[in-house]
Amino acid sequence: MMRAWILPMLLVLNGSFVAVGLLLRGSSGTAVALLLVFLLLAGVNSPLIFPRSIGALEAQRRSEVDGRPVVFWRPGCAYCLRLRIRLGRSARRLHWVDIWRDADGAAAVRAANDGNETVPTVVVAGRPHVNPDPAWVREQLSPPA
Repeated sequence: MMRAWILPMLLVLNGSFVAVGLLLRGSSGTAVALLLVFLLLAGVNSPLIFPRSIGALEAQRRSEVDGRPVVFWRPGCAYCLRLRIRLGRSARRLHWVDIWRDADGAAAVRAANDGNETVPTVVVAGRPHVNPDPAWVREQLSPPA
């Protein structure tokens, strides 16, 4: 769990140092603006922006029942963030597994990616897809016509 917060904490600390330095030079407006940028980046890279993660075994069980895709991700991954943002509200309909918090999830990703922990890996109907287009993932949520 702690590993997921390293990048956000570093962003907040660095932003704070930069802001303090700018405040000491008398640039309060710039300091506030930069601090807000760093806080925004920390929030976007934190586990807070992603739907609640569940374990890989539970996600696979749920996926078998409801047919929804399983997304294996990790905090700090720009491609995972891109997928999450581009999916918008649809992201809540997927089953999300944080591979840094779930050893079974990490093992599933390595098995699907020749030993690499490449994320996002989206499993649809038992078939893994590495870094798929968000529009395609959204289509997988729609019932067949």
